[in-house]
Amino acid sequence: MRIKVCGMTQPEQVTQLSEIGVSFAGFIFYPKSPRYVFKNMTTTQIRKENSINKVGVFVNSSVEEVLHMVDECRLHMVQLHGDESPKFCEKIADYVSVVKAFRLSDNDSVEWMIRPYMEVCDMFMFDTMGVGYGGTGKKFDWSVLKHETIGKPFFLSGGIEPGDEENLRAFSLEPVAKALFAVDINSKFEVSPGIKDMDKVRIFVQSINK
Repeated sequence: MRIKVCGMTQPEQVTQLSEIGVSFAGFIFYPKSPRYVFKNMTTTQIRKENSINKVGVFVNSSVEEVLHMVDECRLHMVQLHGDESPKFCEKIADYVSVVKAFRLSDNDSVEWMIRPYMEVCDMFMFDTMGVGYGGTGKKFDWSVLKHETIGKPFFLSGGIEPGDEENLRAFSLEPVAKALFAVDINSKFEVSPGIKDMDKVRIFVQSINK
């Protein structure tokens, strides 16, 4: 199972990710986030990191800003985690692969939310609804997806933590999980915001891929 570790801020930890079998590193370009990448890293440091697929996470940025950072940091993929319109996503997707994130509450219609984005995004991400933007650390109720037909590869996010490996393997057997592209982990694998507990990440990767 592919793993994305989001909220990376330490160059040496980014380098370790590929060594332990992680596929994607997420860098948050949202200044209000406690994991804002430019608190600790420069564009040059991000650009030079070529051992892993780099995902830039943006929240309601301008098209110009997103594309500038894609070029400056040599990002492989962009994750749009705000209120971006389908038209906005389409402009970005003409240049780089786009993951549109949806923050779901219990009563949301997944089909209704994703339908306008089907033709303009490459992948989706499903996360927990919370105050503000970005990851909440709250557990996402994966069962809301069980009877859906997503129609696009998707990332599963939302409070995934050590010990969830068995439940994730069970979810991967559900029909909807044929489109499951990767699992996204973040705050539950940290010592503090942006500082990962690499031992926890390593154990999780090994366990989920037994």
